[in-house]
Amino acid sequence: MTPHERTDMIQTLLAKSRFDTTDLLHIMELLRSEGGCPWDREQTHQSIRSNLIEETYEAIEAIDTSNNILMQEELGDILLQVVFHSRIAEEEGAFCYEDVTTGVCAKLIERHPHIFGDVKADTSSEVLSNWDKIKRKEKGQKTTLEALDGVSRSLPSLMRAAKLSRKAAKAGMSLPEGCAARPEDTAETIGAALFALAARAEAAGVDPEGALYAACESFIASKKDASAKEKGVNS
Repeated sequence: MTPHERTDMIQTLLAKSRFDTTDLLHIMELLRSEGGCPWDREQTHQSIRSNLIEETYEAIEAIDTSNNILMQEELGDILLQVVFHSRIAEEEGAFCYEDVTTGVCAKLIERHPHIFGDVKADTSSEVLSNWDKIKRKEKGQKTTLEALDGVSRSLPSLMRAAKLSRKAAKAGMSLPEGCAARPEDTAETIGAALFALAARAEAAGVDPEGALYAACESFIASKKDASAKEKGVNS
């Protein structure tokens, strides 16, 4: 960007009262370019990683409290993080913002064949079933074990454990003893039990997040071992 182009872009932005995504991309370009903001120019994917996590949780809080003003702000902050990471990636020659939007649009079209194709899906369960099948095909996951192993390890462990158990149960896999629902189970009783376990872990000097992460890994490993033994018996 030449100094003249930079000046013109700044003047154009200053004259606006409403902005779109293109404007946001231009602002990020200005901040990261020669003569831009020293802090913004220093950042990397890793240095702003925690920002994306923090902004996401703040947006969740706005949703949970039905605070539309805060939700608008926090969704903007998340979009900023997407643009920021995309700009860094573009400078590295990895991908650009248009690659990001192209990828997600192509994914939505591919995973909604009942809208963009001739597949029939009249209920939400049918839609989710199709989505899961298409996702596995895209990621080359031929078995449930591969799908379990594909659940992101960066998820909060409680969320990951719930997702693993849901996928395993759906595939007819056995879960550890004590996992079956009980008549007395409600959001209140489950919440109290989880709180008690967290307090128990704290009293024992155990990191509950780390402990549950390890339990998730152990669960996947046990299913892999059982599958390997079964293949050995049948071979």
